Amino acid sequence: MNKRIFRLAIPNIISNITIPLLGIVDTALMGHLKSLTYVGAIALGSMIFNFLYWGMGFLRMGTLGFTGQAHGASNSVEVSLVLQRSILIALSLAAIILFIHPWIIEGGLSLTHSSEAIKTEASNYFNVRIWALPASLMILSLSGWFVGMQNTYYPMLISILSNIANIILSFVFVFHFQMKTEGVALGTVLAQYIALIVGIILWLKKYKNYWFKAKWSELVNYKLTAFMHVNKDIFIRSLGIIFVLSYFTIKSANISDTSLAVNTLLFQFFIFFSYLMDGFANAGEALSSKAIGEKNIYKLKEVIKSTFILGLGFSLIFTLIYAFAGEYILKLFTNNQDLLAATTPLLFWVVALPTLSFPAFIFDGIFVGATASVAMRNTMIMATLLIFIPIMYSGFGDDIVRLWTAFLAFMFARGILLILYLKKSVLSKVQV
Repeated sequence: MNKRIFRLAIPNIISNITIPLLGIVDTALMGHLKSLTYVGAIALGSMIFNFLYWGMGFLRMGTLGFTGQAHGASNSVEVSLVLQRSILIALSLAAIILFIHPWIIEGGLSLTHSSEAIKTEASNYFNVRIWALPASLMILSLSGWFVGMQNTYYPMLISILSNIANIILSFVFVFHFQMKTEGVALGTVLAQYIALIVGIILWLKKYKNYWFKAKWSELVNYKLTAFMHVNKDIFIRSLGIIFVLSYFTIKSANISDTSLAVNTLLFQFFIFFSYLMDGFANAGEALSSKAIGEKNIYKLKEVIKSTFILGLGFSLIFTLIYAFAGEYILKLFTNNQDLLAATTPLLFWVVALPTLSFPAFIFDGIFVGATASVAMRNTMIMATLLIFIPIMYSGFGDDIVRLWTAFLAFMFARGILLILYLKKSVLSKVQV
């Protein structure tokens, strides 16, 4: 089982690492300009875009779960229909969001008290980057489908090629064409369409036999309703994460521009760890969905046990890395001495992140594979309303202390709550 997990997890880890590397490079490109305005603008613009993008994460998760279960049950027709339904939803949502995006950026920026200079640059960034959305959502559908088919190699190729192109294009636009935030955004847009083309080529290379022209009645029926029902719950779950992360950024911005820049840098540590841990979560998604499709309770329990142990081991490794090399990592993000002086004393918060947050990632993957969306929704609501918000309004410590305490407690609570729901919502899917 460990070999199977690593076979699926390693490509996921490699591809996932390239995603935070892109954010790190974007932050570093802006961090090496003279003004802190650009770092804050990237944070705000990305926050608003990610509110949309992460909210659409159900396209990958729902597609993965249903594909894996259909694949485990050897139902090739349903395997194809899942992908077609997912792409139909992706394109529909992209069209709606593109139509209303001017009001989205205006409303998002109105929630912050950042300087006008930061708001202007954030708006410039968002209004360019939003045009990547159709490609980004279709890539979510394709990636979820590939992993559901036990293929994590193709999403790795897509991610690596996309992010290499993104980094190169962003660097050229920023430093050669002097485009600043718009350059970073344009690099992302072009790279996403390159990634989509790569994904389609890979699908045609290996899976073209799965394609057939489905009738409208085959796409829009009770199975689409079930797909949307699961996706609705995952969407609500995603909104909880988006709320917490957006609140974190907005609150940081409302404290001061310096606090926004500091927390943006510190958050890169969490993002890097989270995408790596998602590699094991993705392996858990693929293996658990297939085990449920096969009705194999013993394999399902083995997947849960093995992914948890591996997640624990890697979280301890990252805790040690952040504890002993945090200052050196921070200097890769910025050479601004004032920013380094303000950020370094707060590094102890990121040292605690890996061990407290890894269960949330691991069990999220298991629940996605089981399409146990109701439990995912409920545990997210509880962690947000009963843990994060009360701590934020507790009066404990200053604003920075409350932000990080609430966030760490929120991540830890998510993992514990998912464990409590495990038997009822996941194991019950397989009858012995």
